Amino acid sequence: MSGPDVSVVICAYTEDRWEDILAAVSSVRAQSRPALETLLVVDHNQALLDRLGKEYKEADEVRVLANAGPRGLSAGRNTGIAAARGEIVAFLDDDAVAERDWLRYFAEAYEDPRVLAVGGRTVPVWASGRRPGWFPEEFDWVVGCTYRGLPRGRVRVRNVLGGNASFRRSAFDTAGGFATGIGRDGDKRPLGCEETELCIRLSRARPDAVLLIDDRAVIHHRVPEVRERFRYFRTRTYAEGLSKALVARSVGADKGLESERRYATRVLPAGVARGLRDALLGRPGGAGRAGAVVAGALTAAGGYVVGSVRARRGGTTFQVPAVEVTARE
Repeated sequence: MSGPDVSVVICAYTEDRWEDILAAVSSVRAQSRPALETLLVVDHNQALLDRLGKEYKEADEVRVLANAGPRGLSAGRNTGIAAARGEIVAFLDDDAVAERDWLRYFAEAYEDPRVLAVGGRTVPVWASGRRPGWFPEEFDWVVGCTYRGLPRGRVRVRNVLGGNASFRRSAFDTAGGFATGIGRDGDKRPLGCEETELCIRLSRARPDAVLLIDDRAVIHHRVPEVRERFRYFRTRTYAEGLSKALVARSVGADKGLESERRYATRVLPAGVARGLRDALLGRPGGAGRAGAVVAGALTAAGGYVVGSVRARRGGTTFQVPAVEVTARE
């Protein structure tokens, strides 16, 4: 098939997601536009590494690798980037499955040589069978999914979302890899934003770069019951504030919070109004959704303040690694 070769990187860390990991790999192998390879990067878990190595021992297009850097998602992704042979490197969460044309839509966008990154739409699959009535769509990013307020269609964006994203290989030569010290690193606190920081850094290094989201490139992301609870919602929004403070420290508050200002001043007030309207009309969950929007915004703001103070005191460090890429065959 014509067009750029695509390597898919899936980072895994726990055997608790064994069936999810197998489903993620199967969805890549079933693509209408085949991937050149699937790279399974295991984050400091020898038992999982051995088990996956045995599972895919006979699969030439699936390679199982150990995270070569410090514990965490950023280093795992950097390991996959360094080993990838494709001109495009795509990332899929280990608890998500991609629709059949996922890679086809990604590849089509790269026909424009200015395009350096393409993301897609991530749809939640709730463990309980349906969205909790109080859970506002404006906060679907809390569970790693596309949220209300993102533009629809194929549009330019500041950053793609890491669990459903792709980058031109040359982007990492230009900007380096994912920063370690931002995002999830095995700690219990669900940090994030490593892809945001990378995208802003990339756009600064290449002002002519085009970053896109194409909402036809769809994946379905499993949301476990523990993440359907308000306690997780509160913890995740607070952690997002901490992460945004790190991003602002790295790339400056102007770019680091550019999209967040629009989100806070337009999307969230509209969400509160929508919830209150639903409550007045007697629709289930309306008041809860309005309250959750307010609580989420305040908690994220609190995290940002705390994170900013820590950053000024020098209590948090992160590094932007250069990614050494293996020679292509």
